[in-house]
Amino acid sequence: MQLSREALLRAYRQMKVIREFEERLHIDIQTGGIAGFTHLYCGQEAVAVGVCENLTSDDKIVSTHRGHGHCLAKGCDVNGMMAEIWGSREGLCKGKGGSMHIADVDKGMMGANGIVGAGAPIAVGAALSAKIDGLGHVAIAFSGDGACNQGTTFEAMNFAVVTNAPAIFIFENNHYSEHTGFEYAVGTNNDIASRAEAFGMKIWRGDGTDFFSVDETMREVLEYVRAGHGPAAVEFDTERFFGHFEGDPQRYRGPGELDRIRETRDCLKRFRMSVTGAGLLTDADLDALDAEVLQQIEDAVIKAKAADRPTAADVLTDVYISY
Repeated sequence: MQLSREALLRAYRQMKVIREFEERLHIDIQTGGIAGFTHLYCGQEAVAVGVCENLTSDDKIVSTHRGHGHCLAKGCDVNGMMAEIWGSREGLCKGKGGSMHIADVDKGMMGANGIVGAGAPIAVGAALSAKIDGLGHVAIAFSGDGACNQGTTFEAMNFAVVTNAPAIFIFENNHYSEHTGFEYAVGTNNDIASRAEAFGMKIWRGDGTDFFSVDETMREVLEYVRAGHGPAAVEFDTERFFGHFEGDPQRYRGPGELDRIRETRDCLKRFRMSVTGAGLLTDADLDALDAEVLQQIEDAVIKAKAADRPTAADVLTDVYISY
């Protein structure tokens, strides 16, 4: 399916926002401006955007510890995101969630999660709610190649099949579970998708460094799940450009590996080459968006730094949810 000019510009802008958001965090964390553990999403932008551009506001997603990209792709406010990571009361979670626990239920973002594999059961719960509503909505569980080894993920996939829940399990295979290569850690011949297939659900595979591959794949998956055929799973082969966490020395990487994947597996570079080569957009179009996004991120940082921080009294608020 040929995307409109507006859709192409939006997709590129969304990916660029995630990239620059993360690149800026990398700088501010290294200089000590931001406290706490942070896991950057750089390199995987095509997956988050290719998935979320095909969702409605009523579809739900559940993220991981590497969740900034998913949040931004689902429509979470850039200023609120930045403020949250800087620990501001003006953050999406009033500065109490931080990098690994950002949520925005109004946007269908059910939350990031610091526990590997913990999002899948939550997504199945949201999917069952969607099934009861009967309006054709779905719930997405984003996971990595590490989460594919977790019992919570296995139980969630099995329960989704048993209940015919409209859940979609997205496995972003960035080749490393923390510091362990997936070739060593995944026993099913380095194939994550086949694990989901063993539970009785239909599977897809796609190139997670190519926005158009992700977009096309998700259109097929969503059509299948929204039609009531039950859960599905997708494995997207992708890359992460930074370490597992900020400060990770990445000694497990091979010589020249990072340079190679940044040169040949960068989803933004591939997108630019595809659309300019086909005459769909120009370099000037994309350069203008680049400048706009850089200014947006700079403004978000300025606001986050100036925002009020939580007080001691805030510890006692938002402890229990109110219905």
